[in-house]
Amino acid sequence: MNEYQQIFNTINLGLVVLDRELNVTAWNRWMELHSGMPAEKVIGQPVCDLFPALCDNSFIRIVKSVFAFGNYASYSQKLHKYLFPMKNPHGSSAVFPRMQQNCTFGPIRNDNKEIIAVYISVQDVTDFVMYEHKLIQMAKIDGLTGIYNRRYLDSRLTEEIERSRRHGNPLSILLLDIDHFKKINDTHGHLCGDYALRKISELLQELVRTSDILGRYGGEEFLCILPETSHEQAVVLAERCREQIATKPLACEDHQARITISIGVTGQHRDDTLDSIKKRADDALYQAKREGRNRVCSCPAASEPNP
Repeated sequence: MNEYQQIFNTINLGLVVLDRELNVTAWNRWMELHSGMPAEKVIGQPVCDLFPALCDNSFIRIVKSVFAFGNYASYSQKLHKYLFPMKNPHGSSAVFPRMQQNCTFGPIRNDNKEIIAVYISVQDVTDFVMYEHKLIQMAKIDGLTGIYNRRYLDSRLTEEIERSRRHGNPLSILLLDIDHFKKINDTHGHLCGDYALRKISELLQELVRTSDILGRYGGEEFLCILPETSHEQAVVLAERCREQIATKPLACEDHQARITISIGVTGQHRDDTLDSIKKRADDALYQAKREGRNRVCSCPAASEPNP
């Protein structure tokens, strides 16, 4: 084995060579390991027979362009996720079951400078992509409860206000607050207080729809954004949340604590901003507190958004 063949088979990249008929003429050790396909079963075979899903128009177009013009081309993970379907080598992942890849296409020339083949290099970027995804999730998730944080909620609510206005669909929000939360902390300790926040989060996640956006808005406050939901529907959901939480005592260590919540409900007005819709929900929540807590108060939308 000459030194170039040694490099070809030990480099930490996938290397594939295709002729003009898109037959595989070289398949390095990296490709063998990650595809599970030994070189002797691959070389001489049309790549489109080996990977039918690979040969869409964009792949064929890239290869033909390299043969025709001798250019270099890339196949970015940001746009395509992967070129060759391979298992994620960094462990099972529901988000990234396949290896994420950046690929480069380039010409191979003979001594007469004629293009005789195209090489494809395959770089595994799964580790980087998974880490990037984790950072993005951390930026929008509340560390204690595992639901969305205030920054993300404000961003999503702004988007939903614009979407509602554009499409003429109703939009409602719930602002929820745990009653006498300071007393829970003072009586049972901060560990029980944290446990209460997590349990309330879990209960609320079970009660809202998958299309709703639930998060911790700060302290003992939660915000739930309800796209395409009328004011009446939002009040029904709010009452269900209030009733369910009130009927489930919290067991923390050797303590039993009855927890209740107060909820402010509002719907979108035509000219709403992020601040104005939150202000109405906060006013409704304050009214619920003032009237004795463990209740739902609402400030209905003045009118539906323009269609």
